[in-house]
Amino acid sequence: MENTIEVENLSHTYPTRCALDNVSFSVSSGEIFCLLGPNGSGKTTLFRILSTLMPATSGNVNFLGYNLTTEMKAIRKLLGVVFQHPGLDAKLTVGENLRHQGHLYGLAGRTLRHRIDELLERFGVADRIDERVEELSGGLQRRVEIAKSMVHSPRVLLLDEPSSGLDVGVRRQLCDYMTSLAKTENILVLLTTHILDEAEAGTRVGILDAGRLVALGTPAELKAKVGGDVVLIESTDSETLSTTITERFGVSVVLTDNRIRVECERGHEFVRDVVATFPEEIQAVRFGKPTLEDVFIKLTGSSFI
Repeated sequence: MENTIEVENLSHTYPTRCALDNVSFSVSSGEIFCLLGPNGSGKTTLFRILSTLMPATSGNVNFLGYNLTTEMKAIRKLLGVVFQHPGLDAKLTVGENLRHQGHLYGLAGRTLRHRIDELLERFGVADRIDERVEELSGGLQRRVEIAKSMVHSPRVLLLDEPSSGLDVGVRRQLCDYMTSLAKTENILVLLTTHILDEAEAGTRVGILDAGRLVALGTPAELKAKVGGDVVLIESTDSETLSTTITERFGVSVVLTDNRIRVECERGHEFVRDVVATFPEEIQAVRFGKPTLEDVFIKLTGSSFI
């Protein structure tokens, strides 16, 4: 059996819009593949197709050797799915939620008990096994939900916005757990996210915009597409100042969210010179190394919102 997902020219059209436009990529076991994009970029549609909840309008998906269109039943046995909205029964205990999940996949007895104990220990919630889910924090509930999706030892774990609504510390913990899962169980982890630091933790990132896959690569490879440092300048009249900066320094500028954005080498020197030249017009300025948001802006010309 193959250990990859291959998506080829996948498209999906709703009555009023095109949600996916010839999207192609592949993912291998052991990877954490992040689909990054703002709201409306096509992430949810793609997730629903890959999780077998809806068919695509056109294109092909080869799922660990199975065809998504004709062998859906076989694929579902290989999937662990974590949806954006909670899928736990809040009135049941942590252990009861996982036991019922195991029963759905034909697991029982000592095998199921061992698997539950193993997962709860791995996710740091073994001491909560007899607590009701409603008594847990949001971060702990998310850990339990991922553990539940892993009860039947799936080959692929799909997660839709897994860190949405969680604070930074909890997001980092979840990223660590997913990295551990991908390595120790050699599973393929694919997640959708609009959170930039979550995507930074991925093995590879696919950036979606308006249904198109506009970039694909490791976080480092994608950020290398941006030249040098990124300088952001705030002004009371950004449009006029951007034109003047272009004329004075010969650099290309982009206006995003009423801020002037400049890509340049040796950003600290450019900041020094531009502030010295326009001390009255500039209200604030900062510079730094490129982020995935900068990659998105460079490729699409619009801000990541």
